[in-house]
Amino acid sequence: MSQRLRVLLLNERCTSHPRAGGAETHLVQIFSRLTDELDVEWLCSGFERAPASSECRGLRVTRIGGLFSYYAHLPSQVRRRVASGSVDIVVEAFNKIPFLTPIYARPVPRLVIHHHLHGWTAFRQVAPPIALASRLLEAMIPWVYGGVQVLAISDSGRSDLIRRGLPEDHVEVVPCGIDHVLHRPAPTAGRRHLLLAVGRLEPYKRLDLLVRAMPAIVGEFADVQLVIVGSGQERERLVRLTNRLNMTHWVSILGMVPDATKVALMQQAALLVQCSSKEGWGLTVFEAYACGTPVVASHVPGLRDSVQDGITGHLVHRTSAKTLAHAIVRLLEDDAGRAEMGRRALIWSHTFTWDRTAQAVLRAIVATVRGPARPSLARLPLSRSPAPAAPAARV
Repeated sequence: MSQRLRVLLLNERCTSHPRAGGAETHLVQIFSRLTDELDVEWLCSGFERAPASSECRGLRVTRIGGLFSYYAHLPSQVRRRVASGSVDIVVEAFNKIPFLTPIYARPVPRLVIHHHLHGWTAFRQVAPPIALASRLLEAMIPWVYGGVQVLAISDSGRSDLIRRGLPEDHVEVVPCGIDHVLHRPAPTAGRRHLLLAVGRLEPYKRLDLLVRAMPAIVGEFADVQLVIVGSGQERERLVRLTNRLNMTHWVSILGMVPDATKVALMQQAALLVQCSSKEGWGLTVFEAYACGTPVVASHVPGLRDSVQDGITGHLVHRTSAKTLAHAIVRLLEDDAGRAEMGRRALIWSHTFTWDRTAQAVLRAIVATVRGPARPSLARLPLSRSPAPAAPAARV
């Protein structure tokens, strides 16, 4: 490409934000690999002591307002850049709520990267008026985004968007990648009865179910330990719940930790547990896979794409403290089956790389800018790719 395309990237948070999560990791992993082809300005919200602008791995980061003023100022900021002729394409992240860019970003082409939308789980996550506003914005998606190309990160995400009314031929699946240099098995194969949960501590993550499951698990394995890594609004509630259940000897809530510590925990863990009520894909699931660690997860959108039931882990239907404890105990009892799941999870994880994901996104951006004819994107391996041939131990 002789001249870099100018991309305006919209996502509420950057990777420096205290509440950054998997969506922000996903975006920076992709666009930092495309700086030779794309000139990217990331328009996000500010936070305490954050500079108005900064640089992140070759991306220009511009911060406007705080949490709520960001949404108020975003349309005028986008229109100003479009009117100045400094933008070739607007890339919007569906990460909780849509920005409705097709209404105010014309005539510049738009592309959407879909992480996840809360749906009705918003009422568990935020105050009812905000949850209702989120649902009303989501209801506008089929009318506002009908002609926009969307890249979903999972089959569940694609199906959700089609159910909401988007045309099938406008929604492609481009899965996340994995950093296999950082996430890899430990040199030694020893593992202990360590349960690990990693991610934002938010109501929809349902980590309270995992803490409530611990008394039953401890009753079967006195040496079991649960380590929860992450920060968020649920932390104090989880601490109080741990104290009330007298589980402080078995449950540790570490908060945010360095990547090296997180990876070391994944390498040591018997299982990663993901009991969210909804996920876009579950990036931490594949990070655990890359460390050779199988996963117990709720059978919900996103996680049922990233966990092959009985092959790379176990999916729990109708997740409760009781069903979660039962699934975890069964896997802790089966050392050989758990080791085989970890081996297959590791093999599968190597079909996902950030380089391949970034190239698929680049093809979509170039095709969208050139429009209107969009050649079909070359599909990357989806979460339901063929499983390893040998039969897997099931729980």
